[in-house]
Parts: sequence; structure tokens; C-alpha cells
Amino acid sequence: MENRILREFIQRSLEEDLGDGDHSSLACIPPGIKGKARLIIKEKGVLAGIRVAREVFAFIDKGLILEVLKADGSNVLPGETVFNLSGQQQSILKSERLVLNIMQRMSGIATSTREYVQRIKGLKTIILDTRKTTPGIRFIEKEAVRIGGGFNHRMGLYDMIVLKDNHIDYAGGIEKAIRLTREYLKRNNLTMEVVIEARNLDDVNKIVATGSIDRIMLDNFSIGDTLTAVKLIAGQFETESSGGITLETVRDYAECGVDYISVGALTHHIKSLDMSLKAY
Repeated sequence: MENRILREFIQRSLEEDLGDGDHSSLACIPPGIKGKARLIIKEKGVLAGIRVAREVFAFIDKGLILEVLKADGSNVLPGETVFNLSGQQQSILKSERLVLNIMQRMSGIATSTREYVQRIKGLKTIILDTRKTTPGIRFIEKEAVRIGGGFNHRMGLYDMIVLKDNHIDYAGGIEKAIRLTREYLKRNNLTMEVVIEARNLDDVNKIVATGSIDRIMLDNFSIGDTLTAVKLIAGQFETESSGGITLETVRDYAECGVDYISVGALTHHIKSLDMSLKAY
């Protein structure tokens, strides 16, 4: 499924960029002329997107030859060469911007994720992403999180049940939301992890008393309330801290003993890693 989604993404992206042709290249580059280019890093970070770039090059021109010097997940520094590319000059120019857009964004996400992972090194807590992703490219943004050392939460609405504040309010409260969810799963013969959001310590107590869930998401809890909640839950369910957690506070939350910390900023508030593709 993922390979199909990737191919469709590449095709859509090229249609968006090329239209009826790369007229800049067609105007001044004779067909069939061979050339070389290299991808050069311009700032420190974590590399991501090589796998996707390889697919883009093959989609545009199977005759393009890619020599990879740095693997996904590598720490990179300004001036380093990530790969060498050779083949028809027109094909190199067609692929240039799409590959850079993908790799710069993925590398920015991987770099940010690695920073969060490093901040909680030595603790049991796992860094997760969220569904706060760019529509249409969630799969590559989540791949970048994995490359950076984080883990994926859920891919979409179909692979995990997460009962958030609006679900709870619409359903008529915590107890009813959990009961209706369990009835739904049984009725449809589904086995799926159930996560429920707690907005305060009263919610935590209600969820613990009701049970029948897998994880409690502590949303926008203070450090003090997180510590209290972890003690109340006492290992009966998995715990996840979420909401407004930054690089400066992530270790404090992890030291409370939560199993997971989800960080939406990994994919929705990132700085792309600067790099360029240069002919030589």
C-alpha cells in the first residue's frame, strides 16, 4: 500500500511542477546530454529522505545513476556531500526541486525528532508524533519521525481509537464514551487499542474507575498534575503526556514516569534543513 501511495504522490507532485513540460530546460539544454550533480548539506542536522529521493529519480528517468554517500538517519554537517547523481541533464533538472523539497522537509523533521529523543535519553519514555501533518504527505513525514528516532502514534483515524475531549462531550461523558466504544468494537469484531484523553485529575479518577481502555492521554497537564496522575494510574494503563510540551520541558515530563510523550510540533512546526543540488 505504501509503495502505491508513494508512486501516486510522486506522480501528483510532478504533474503540479512540470505541467506540459520543463520549458526552462527544454529551451537551453539539448536532449540526451549527460551531466552530474551532487547534493550538498548547508547546515547541521539529521538526514532523511534518501529512500524517497531514489524513487523520484527512478520515476523520472530509470537511467539516472544515484551514488549514495550518506544514509537516512546520518548526522550531517555543512559542506558534506550526501549523494552524487549522473544521467541526462534534463532529467536531473526535472527532479531537482521535488527531491530538495522532500529531503529538506524530512530532514528538518528528523532533526527535530532527534533533539527530543536526545533530551530524554536514559529514560523509558518514547517520543511520538501526532496527526498534525501536511495533508497528502503524512506517510513521508511520519517516516522522517522514525528516521529521527521517534515512533509513530497512529497513522490515521482507522488504526487506533482515540477518544478526545469532543468525542467525550458528544458521547455524554467519559463512562458512556468508553462503554459505547467497547460495544462498537465487540459488535464489529474489531481488536483495536483504545486511548482516552483526560483533561484534569477528576477525569483520571473517572477513567481509572471505569477501566476498559489501554492508555490515558494526559492533555495539557502541569508537571505536578502529571506526577499525581501517574501515581493514581499506578501502572494499570499506559500513560501519555500531550499538549504544549517543548524541548525545554520534555525531560521534566518524561521524569514523571509517563510511557509516551506526543509532540505535534515534530511535523507541524518545523524548520526545513537547508541543502542544495549543484551541477559539477
